[in-house]
Amino acid sequence: MGDTAPLTRTIESDVPPVSTAGNDDDTVLFQAPFDCTVTLVEYVPEATITGADTNSRTLSVVNKGQAGAGSTTVATLALTNGVNASAYNEKTVALSGTAANLVLTAGDTVQWRSVHVGTGITDPGGLVRVTLSRN
Repeated sequence: MGDTAPLTRTIESDVPPVSTAGNDDDTVLFQAPFDCTVTLVEYVPEATITGADTNSRTLSVVNKGQAGAGSTTVATLALTNGVNASAYNEKTVALSGTAANLVLTAGDTVQWRSVHVGTGITDPGGLVRVTLSRN
């Protein structure tokens, strides 16, 4: 089969913890191996995260593009009150409702962003799983 054959690939990347509630972290997940569309993002934390409203954390997948300067949000999970993530259990990260935000070009750098809201809550780190479908 040529390089245009339909293909789905899942890429897994370890992400570090953010053990201080008020800190943030950006981590490179991967570079897009081909022109594709993101069809699923999951986060598997190493410890339970209990969401909160005033002081919380938002987890995102961001397309930094070819030059590393992009800011397109591909998927986001706001850990607010009632939105929790259980240890060692995958939690779906909601994909952007804008179809164009899900499209990656071969070589785009994809980043995991863990950002505190208010004074924040900690992020135990874990595994991010991104499923791609070749365009």
